[in-house]
Formats: sequence, structure tokens, C-alpha cells
Amino acid sequence: MEIFGRSRRQLAFAYALIMGIFLAVIIFVVHMAMNWSMFSEQAQELSDAANSVAEVQTFYLQNPYAAVDENRYFKTSNDRLFFYIFSDDKQLIRFERASFRIEQFVLDVIDSWNIDEGEVEVFRHSNEMGQLNTVMMTSKKIVTDNTTQILYVGKDVTALYSGLQKATYAQVFLGFVALLIASAIGYFMAGRALVPLKEAYDKQKQFAADASHELRTPLAVVMASADLLLADPSIENPFLRQVLEDLKSEVKKMTNLVSDLLMVARSDNNALKFKIQRLDLTEILKQVIRTMTPIAEKKDIRLAGEDFRKALINADEQKIKQLAIILVDNAIKYTPEGGAVLVRLEKVDNSRVVFAVMDSGIGIAPEDLDKVFERFYRVDKARSREMGGNGLGLAIAAEIVKLHDGKISVASKLGEGTKFTVELKVNLKK
Repeated sequence: MEIFGRSRRQLAFAYALIMGIFLAVIIFVVHMAMNWSMFSEQAQELSDAANSVAEVQTFYLQNPYAAVDENRYFKTSNDRLFFYIFSDDKQLIRFERASFRIEQFVLDVIDSWNIDEGEVEVFRHSNEMGQLNTVMMTSKKIVTDNTTQILYVGKDVTALYSGLQKATYAQVFLGFVALLIASAIGYFMAGRALVPLKEAYDKQKQFAADASHELRTPLAVVMASADLLLADPSIENPFLRQVLEDLKSEVKKMTNLVSDLLMVARSDNNALKFKIQRLDLTEILKQVIRTMTPIAEKKDIRLAGEDFRKALINADEQKIKQLAIILVDNAIKYTPEGGAVLVRLEKVDNSRVVFAVMDSGIGIAPEDLDKVFERFYRVDKARSREMGGNGLGLAIAAEIVKLHDGKISVASKLGEGTKFTVELKVNLKK
């Protein structure tokens, strides 16, 4: 059953969407946590290195003639760390050079430095080969009685950030795999959860089919009995004859409802008889207009056809006739006296035929447009009841169009009218 298949897919999609959002949030939080942890650790290392170099340089400035082992004090244990010491007039005093790959980039950063002392920043640069280099840097002033110098300390963290990026990609891939597995599990579990509902629905369908079939005979008997009583000349009491007329009217409504229910039940059970033959849609539409014209004239409604021409299609003649009658009858019901209903053949080509039924009736509210083809749905329940509607007509029309692998749509404006458009294939094969 399509309704259960669609519900199963919707449940599985909703579950997958929730899991996807959850995994995305987890991956984002883990990535940010790893990034913060790595940045904090490297920033602390840079600050310690800056303090160490600044202490040595301060000592050197204060004791210019002291013996200082520069290899001991300025050579870092990590070859990815580097520093540059500049005087106030931008003269380079001492340095532990950065890698030749990034040195020019580092010097350019220093030249345009406008970051507060002690702040750690990350800089990224792509070289001529398209490789991305990542550098963390900080600065510190070295102040003595006689001079002020500026120390820039940095570290090449390209490998660390590259590792973080790869780890994130790995998380995204694993998250995608987990999402696929979760979606499959969700689809399976949704199917299991819908099994009891499907069984109950199947029993309900079977009951509706059986009940509708069994009710046809007693209703026919009641209708025949009412006709016989009305034909009996001995019944002259006007009140009794009015009761019999009302009885016939209500039985007729019940018969129509039972017929509609039986058709719906048969369509649910794929038991509708479907006889495909070559026919002219225009002739069917003309016949429907002739049949429905007396009903329209009773309400002083003008019913007409337009742009009729030969339109050969492969279809079930009775079903297409029923479809047209439903649409025209619906248009007449909801068109006030003095209005008009128009049946128009809009398009005929080698692949499809399109016809429309338009009225100048009360229209349909926008919030109701997507519900008019639902079973037992009536836009105006009170008026529908007065007009004999049971909310199945348009549902049956949609089912007939679906059986013919076609399309049906509705467009409407309140107070201006409604237009139903039906598109049918020319060469339908069953």
C-alpha cells in the first residue's frame, strides 16, 4: 500500500534527519574542542618560549660583556619554533630563522604586525605549489633602561593543523557511514512499527468492501419497495407520499455513498476492473455536458464546452466518463445561480491530452487546496451535506486519474471560482 510505503519513508527520513543533525553537532563540537585544545597547548608553548628568549635577551642587554652561549640560550629544542628580535628602528638584532618555505611569509607578517603584545594569532599562507602553511605567532617587548626591542616568536604548526583536518575528514566519513547504517535501521524499524497498523488497515478495507457489497441488495429492495408504494393508487395521503419521496431521496444518497465506498475499497485492494480501449475524449466530454445540462439549468447555470477537437486516447471509457461527471457535478454544486461552468480541451498532442473544468463558484481557500482530494474531506461540511456530498467524489476522481497514470491539479480563488485540470496520456498501456 502506497500510503504505508510513503509513511515508512517519511519516518525513516525524519529519523535520518535527526541522526544527521546529531552527528553534525557532535562532529562540530569535537572539531572545535580539538582545535581549542591544540591552540591552547601551542599558545602556551609559544608564550613560554617568548618569555625564555626575552629573559636571555634582557640579560644580554644588561650584561653586554658577559659570556653568553647563544647556542644554549637562543637555540630551541623544537626546530619548528623560530624567533626574530628587532630594534625600535626595525633593525634585526637576533633570530632563530623559520623554515625557508615560510620565512618570507613570516617576515611579511612581522612587517604588518598590529596585534597586541602577548596575543597569539594563527596565520595561513598558500605557497606557489598550492600547499597551505599554518603559523602561530606572538610578540613581546623587551625593555631595558637604555633600549626597547620587540621579540616575535612563532611556530610552524602546519603538520598539526593538517592532522586536525584529516581527523575531521575521518570523522565526517565515519559519521556518513553511521548515518547510512542508522537510516537503514530506521527504515527497517519503521516497517516493523507499521505492520500492526497495516494489518488493521487491511481489515478495515476488507470490512468496507464487504459491507458496501452487502448493503447494495437491501438498498435496492428498499428503493424498489418505495417505487411500488408510490405507484399504488390507494395511497392518496399527501403526507405519506411525501414520506415515500423523502425515503427514496435518502436511499438514493445511501446507494451513491455505498457505490463510492465500494469503488474506493476495490481501488485499495487493486480489484477495480480496468478495460483499456481507444476512444475520443471529446465525445465523452460532450456526452457528459448533455447529461449534466438539465441539472445545471435547474440552478440557472450555463454549462458549455470549448475548444473541442478530436482527442484520441487509450483509457477506460466508463472511468473517464465517471471522472468528467464528478468534476462537472462538483462545479455545478458549488456555483451559485446564474453562474457558469466551462469544460475546455486545453491541449492535444502526440503524448498527452489536457482538459479542464472551470466554474465561477465560491472558490476554495488556499489552506484547503492540498486537501480536496482526500477521502471524506469537505471544505464546507454544512453546505456539502445539504448538497448531498459525501467527500468521496474528488478522491475517486484522483484515483481514476492515478489509474490512468495521469495528473490532476486544482487552482482556485475565493469568490472567483475553481479550475480542475486533468492530464492524461495518449498511449496508456496496462
